[in-house]
Amino acid sequence: MARRDPETHPAGFLGDELRRARVAAGFSSQDALASRLGFDRTVITKTESGDRPPTVEVLAAWCEACGLPGIPPDWVVGMARRSGGATPAWFERWLQAEREALILRYWQPIIVPALFQTAEYARALLLAAQTDTSDEAIGALVSERLERRAIFDRPDPPNVVAVLDELVLRRLIGSAQAMHDQLADLAELSTRSYISIEVVPASVGANAGLGGALNIASGDGDPDLVYMDAIKGQTTDSRELVRQAAVTFDRVRGDALPRGQSRDLILRLADELWKA
Repeated sequence: MARRDPETHPAGFLGDELRRARVAAGFSSQDALASRLGFDRTVITKTESGDRPPTVEVLAAWCEACGLPGIPPDWVVGMARRSGGATPAWFERWLQAEREALILRYWQPIIVPALFQTAEYARALLLAAQTDTSDEAIGALVSERLERRAIFDRPDPPNVVAVLDELVLRRLIGSAQAMHDQLADLAELSTRSYISIEVVPASVGANAGLGGALNIASGDGDPDLVYMDAIKGQTTDSRELVRQAAVTFDRVRGDALPRGQSRDLILRLADELWKA
């Protein structure tokens, strides 16, 4: 099998090299290496085919198991960026999973999840976080974020559950009008049969999810994928981390109000706090 060109197909080139290293290390099957690394076999399959570059976590484990010198993570991230864009590999992997998922679960103790953000809410957040705050740069980022909402209008949308801390609804992001519109949009989305937005009331106090936001995508055949974003984001399908994330999500959801009561709270706070 001819090696693929690292210039024209860098992900395929890396997959070829890792496949050769796997075989040379005595892992005659992808299942054998997957079992050693603790990842699903599809992670190995898609890495070797070049369909999905490995995360830094997967790459480091692969190199260690096969006796390879470490490949610089920055090279892998750079290799897997989208053409013409600046989306790192770990986040591109999440975006792909989000587009293809059958079930999506979101927990957010701080801000409205990106998938649910309105344009003005997203703009305010991006202006606070980006170094290039030109209208052109921020406008492009807002457009990219809003494009993710297209999954809501597909003929076969995923089943989506978003759990929010009540403080998310009370935190001013942008203007009062932007907050009112954002909460009204959340309430409208929650009327769709395949979207449940549930709020953990502030009266609950401490809950299992205060360590940070997490997102879980479940597809058909692929392992569940978790995306966590604090100081530095990461995407992983490590069985242990996926299990821990699912347990945390279930515990937090257990403290949330049902969707109908949550919608009532969202609309009440929109009027009480943010209506001009």
